[in-house]
Amino acid sequence: MARKGAGRNGNALSTDSFAVTDPPGLAEASAHYIGHRERLRERFRQAGADALPDYELLELVLFRAVPRADVKPLAKSLIDRFGSFAEVVAAAPGRLREVKGVGDAIVTELKLIGAAVERVTRGKVRERPVLSSWSAVLAHCRAAMAFAEQEQFRILFLDKRNQLILDEVQQRGTVDHTPVYPREVVKRALEVAASAIILVHNHPTTPFSITLDHAQYH
Repeated sequence: MARKGAGRNGNALSTDSFAVTDPPGLAEASAHYIGHRERLRERFRQAGADALPDYELLELVLFRAVPRADVKPLAKSLIDRFGSFAEVVAAAPGRLREVKGVGDAIVTELKLIGAAVERVTRGKVRERPVLSSWSAVLAHCRAAMAFAEQEQFRILFLDKRNQLILDEVQQRGTVDHTPVYPREVVKRALEVAASAIILVHNHPTTPFSITLDHAQYH
């Protein structure tokens, strides 16, 4: 900012006398992160998400919440804390806020991504995929519950062709316990006219997996 005034003798003072300049290095730093953002967006447009490591994909999400700062250190901190992009998105808001630099705006953006993934997954369910093998069951359940922080008891309702009618979370529990009520399971299966059901529950404290003990076909 510059200002013009007059001295005691009435002579005009140079505007340079009151010039305010940015601190040394600030303009260069601003140009650096702006250029980095554009380069990262261009890489995403040209090569897609598979060309980016998790922390760079997370940077793209953080750009919206933090419009004027270098978010690479924060993205790396989140990945270091939670393990992967998917686990950052799935983390509870309270745990996210434990990371320095994470506030409401960032939590909202991450939860928005999580909600979008869930909505897309539900859209695929409406296409009624065929779950005729355990690999298909595992793939479906991994997308739906791989990073859940509490135990879930899910029921996959199938028709006579093994097409998925409905994927429903019937109960949520603690980190190591979920109550199950057989009467409610049978009642719901009759309501949706299922020919078969697959019962699934997860173990949040261990790597995601489903075994024959945890998924039963009836």
